[in-house]
Amino acid sequence: MEKEQHELYEYARRRIKQKKGLYYHFVLLFLVSLFLFIAIKLFNFSAESNLFIWIITAWFFIFLLHFIKVFITDRFMNKNWEREQIDRLVTLQQNKINELQDQIEDTTK
Repeated sequence: MEKEQHELYEYARRRIKQKKGLYYHFVLLFLVSLFLFIAIKLFNFSAESNLFIWIITAWFFIFLLHFIKVFITDRFMNKNWEREQIDRLVTLQQNKINELQDQIEDTTK
């Protein structure tokens, strides 16, 4: 029982750390975007204006990938999912071994 509680605690701690990292990533993206936007408008950089848009677009895409990893992928493919997949594969292997043993017994009779 204590092991299960410890696993639940570790899972919750890991999820909180992931979400905290995602929120930090978002705030950093927002602040840097705001700073670049204000700097471009304030100093009238015309040649680098397109570069600013490309940097923010690329960074936003990376943020979206981070968001998908935290809230979609890791949410559904957690320890329980891993255990279910391992149990399923072990069962399939055991069934295959049993079939082969039955075939061997049939040929030896």
